[in-house]
Amino acid sequence: MQAAPQSMEENLLKGTTTIGLVCKDGVVLATERRATAGNMIANKMTQKLFKIDVNLGVTVAGLVGDAQVLTRYLRAEVSLYRLRRNAALTAEGGATLLANILNGNRMFPYYAWLILGGVDGKGGHVFSVDPAGGSIEDKYVSVGSGSPFAYGVLEEGYARDMSVSDGVDLAIRGLTVAMKRDSASGDGYIVHTITPKDYKEFGDDEINKRLKALKIPLPPVLQ
Repeated sequence: MQAAPQSMEENLLKGTTTIGLVCKDGVVLATERRATAGNMIANKMTQKLFKIDVNLGVTVAGLVGDAQVLTRYLRAEVSLYRLRRNAALTAEGGATLLANILNGNRMFPYYAWLILGGVDGKGGHVFSVDPAGGSIEDKYVSVGSGSPFAYGVLEEGYARDMSVSDGVDLAIRGLTVAMKRDSASGDGYIVHTITPKDYKEFGDDEINKRLKALKIPLPPVLQ
């Protein structure tokens, strides 16, 4: 993510690696933690993954301020929907809502690209939602400057029938490769999973165990 703006053309996809993927029993969302300001590492503990509701989460790439505003706005609208309808918003509904928010602010566009993941009556879903309000569903998505490296891992390792647990390992591997090659990505992992049963936010201890099992060296912030 970018802590300070330069130009949208130059930095639209710079400064992060985010991943979302659909598994047979749910959805995995994952990011690393680094925020940059030009060539400077501005923050090593940046939150780029947000729980929106018990069945919805979003990853963010772009400006920190815009990302925070968007997630607050989306969380509030989703909460209002639940209160009015006494039901959770579907993943497609959440992606459409987010796309409309982005598209409706053309005069001062939000400098952010998001992945919305969720589980509903139709199963698991991930959507890439761009700054212009375009929303595209896929089985796996990566956004940010490290995404080309992450996609190399996802293309090889993804399977439609993989479990959420295997999906977490794949996302961690994708982030690891991105952090090795993309200077704007690094400083640790954030991982959430969404299933019909619960929304889970992984702690550092659990991520450490998986890194050790995958024989991936711990980043300095987790050592």
